[in-house]
Amino acid sequence: MLGPWIATAIIVGTVIGSGVFVKGRTVANSVDQLWLVVAVWVLGGVLALLGSLALAEIAVLFPRAGGNYVFLREGYGRCAGFLWGWVEFWIIRAASGAALATMFTESFHDVLRQSLYPGQKVEVLSFWARQFMTVCVLVGLTAVNIRGTFLGGAVQFAITVLKVASLLFLIALPFVIYAMGREPKPSVANLAMNGPKVANNLAGFGAALIGVLWAYNGWMNIAPVAGEVKNPQRNLPLALLVAVFILIAVYSGANLAYHLVIPREVIIAKGADGKLSSTPLATEFCEALLGPVGIVIASAIVMTSVLGALNGNVLVGPRLLYAMAHDKLAPAKLAELHPRYQTPALATIVMTAWACLLIVVLGALLQSDLPLFDTKDIGPDGKPVKDSPFEVLTKFVIFGSVTFETLAVATIFVFRKRIPVTAENRPYRCWGYPVVPALYCAIMAAVLVTFFVNPGSRSEALVGLGFIATGALVYALFFRKREQPLR
Repeated sequence: MLGPWIATAIIVGTVIGSGVFVKGRTVANSVDQLWLVVAVWVLGGVLALLGSLALAEIAVLFPRAGGNYVFLREGYGRCAGFLWGWVEFWIIRAASGAALATMFTESFHDVLRQSLYPGQKVEVLSFWARQFMTVCVLVGLTAVNIRGTFLGGAVQFAITVLKVASLLFLIALPFVIYAMGREPKPSVANLAMNGPKVANNLAGFGAALIGVLWAYNGWMNIAPVAGEVKNPQRNLPLALLVAVFILIAVYSGANLAYHLVIPREVIIAKGADGKLSSTPLATEFCEALLGPVGIVIASAIVMTSVLGALNGNVLVGPRLLYAMAHDKLAPAKLAELHPRYQTPALATIVMTAWACLLIVVLGALLQSDLPLFDTKDIGPDGKPVKDSPFEVLTKFVIFGSVTFETLAVATIFVFRKRIPVTAENRPYRCWGYPVVPALYCAIMAAVLVTFFVNPGSRSEALVGLGFIATGALVYALFFRKREQPLR
C-alpha cells in the first residue's frame, strides 16, 4: 500500500514534462498582465485538483486496470468506453508521444547549433532531418520498454528526480545571479509586461489556459494507484493537495523567473516567418543569464524532463490497448505478451508506429499550402502563419483529454445515484461533492467552447470531432453486438 508521500511523488513525477519550459511563451502572447499570467497557471493547478478529488472516488470504487476506460464504460455504457480508447489511441497518447519527442529533438538541435555555430540562429538540421530524429527517439524508447517494465520504470524514477531538481535550479538562478552582482541582473521592471496589448483578454485567457492544461496533463494518473493508497479518505486528498501545490509553486515560480529576466516584448517577438520563436523559453532564459553555456544547460534540462515524460507515455500508453483487446474491443493480438519479457510488445509497437506516422503526416501538412492549423497571425509574405508541430500536437492532446476526462469526472454523479454510498464501497468520498465536480465540469465545458471560438485551435477541435465521429461509426459497425463483461 502507498503512503501519501509516494502518491504525491507519483503525481508530480508524471505531470511535469515539457509544458513549463515552452508554454510560457504562448501564455505571454495571449495575456498582457502579470496577474493574468499567474492566474492562468494557478487555475490550471486548481482544475487538476478539482478533477482529481472527484476522480479519486471513482477510482476507489472501481479499482481495476484501465482507468477512464472502465469509468466511462461503467458509467455510460460500452460505447463510451470504446470511444475513450479510440480517442486515447488515435489522438491523446500518440500525439502526446509525438509532441514530447518533437520537443526533445528541437532541444537537441539547439545544443547542436550552439556547439557548431555559437551565438548564431542557423538551422543545422533540416525540418525533415529533425522529424527523422524524432521518430528515432520514439523507436529507441519503445525498444527499452519492450525489454521490461522494470527497466522502463527505473529510467522513469531517475529522470523524475532530475527534472524536479532542474525546475528548482531555474527558479533560483535569477536570485543567484543577482546576489553575485553579475550582469544582466534580473529586473522587476520586466514584470510590468510592456509590449503589444491583447485585444480581448477573456479570449486570450482561454487560449492561454489551453496551453497551460498541457503542462498539467497527466493528473489523471492518480486513478491507477488510488485503490492502493493507505487510509484513502485522509491520504488521497492530502497527496493531491500537496502535489498540486508543488506543481503550482514550481510552474508559477519558473514563469515569474522567466519574466524577471526577459521582457515580454522579447518573449513574444516573432521571427522572419511570422511565428513565435520555437525555442523553449527556458533556453532563452538561461542564455540571457549564463550566455552560450546557458543554451546547453537549458537544452539538457528540457531534454531530460521531456525524455522522462515521453518514457512514461511509452510505458503506460499500450496498457489501454492491451485491456481493450482483452474485452474484444481491439484486435486480440494486442492482448498477447512478449514470450520472454512479458510486456505488451505488439501493443507498444502499434502505438509507437502510429505516433511516428503522425509525425510524418503532420510534417507534410505543415509544409504544404493547405489552410490547416493556421493561426490568427499573418506572416511577412501575407499568408497565414501555421503553428509549429509541437503546438498542433499539444492542442490535439488537450482537446481529446478535456472532452473525455470531463465525461469521466462527471460519472461521479451517475455512480452516486446508482451505487449506495457506504464506508465499504467508498473508503474515500470526494470532498465538497457535488460542488467540486460540478465546478470542474462547468469550467472545462467553457474550455471546449474556447477551442471552437479561437481560430488558433479550431482546426484541431474539428479534426478531433472527426476522429470521435469515426470511432462511433466503427463501434456501430463492428462492436455494437459483441457484449463482453469487464474482466
